[in-house]
Amino acid sequence: MEQNFLDELIPDRGEFLTELRRKSALEESYAPIVQKSTEQLIVTLLKLIKPKRVLEVGTAVGYSAILMADNLPDDSTIVTIERYKKHADIAVDNVFASGYEKKIKVVEGEAAEVLHWLDGSFDFIFLDAAKGQYIEFLPDILRLLKPGGVLLSDNILYHGMVEDEEKVERRKITIVKRLHMYLEEIMSNKQLTTSIIPIGDGVALSVKK
Repeated sequence: MEQNFLDELIPDRGEFLTELRRKSALEESYAPIVQKSTEQLIVTLLKLIKPKRVLEVGTAVGYSAILMADNLPDDSTIVTIERYKKHADIAVDNVFASGYEKKIKVVEGEAAEVLHWLDGSFDFIFLDAAKGQYIEFLPDILRLLKPGGVLLSDNILYHGMVEDEEKVERRKITIVKRLHMYLEEIMSNKQLTTSIIPIGDGVALSVKK
């Protein structure tokens, strides 16, 4: 009840993103998208830090990339990585329909491979891909995140299973163990200052020193 109340306070995102959220909830071809409380945090962070280069790991159908484009300076760019061709194709269509094709670049491929060959630095990284691989992505993410840059990791409580062992489903044991490893690493890593925020499905907010 409390979460529903808070979600109702979040401003409308406009007709285009509202329709993408509706499709995500109803159509099998669409992937789950970021929860409302988490998207509000993203918007707040973008307004605060005003990043010029953004990296998203886990495009799904492009909802959060378009959300970020809506709230970034005109000269900002977004690189977003999606492993599934079906979702990447839908994301590309949605990006063009939104009018942000010059601002958002969708890269299809395995995140671990794409991250390895990416270069340059990013002011803001949104990590929302395969949860069991977060720990594997981290070395390249740290390499790509500029000093003072912000990393936001989504779904780190994983439906409550990370904080409550009794909720862990048998087939999710490995994912939960790897998320524990990831959280321990980002909390203790000397390059990062991290806070865990229990909104949505749990997020970790990290700043690179």
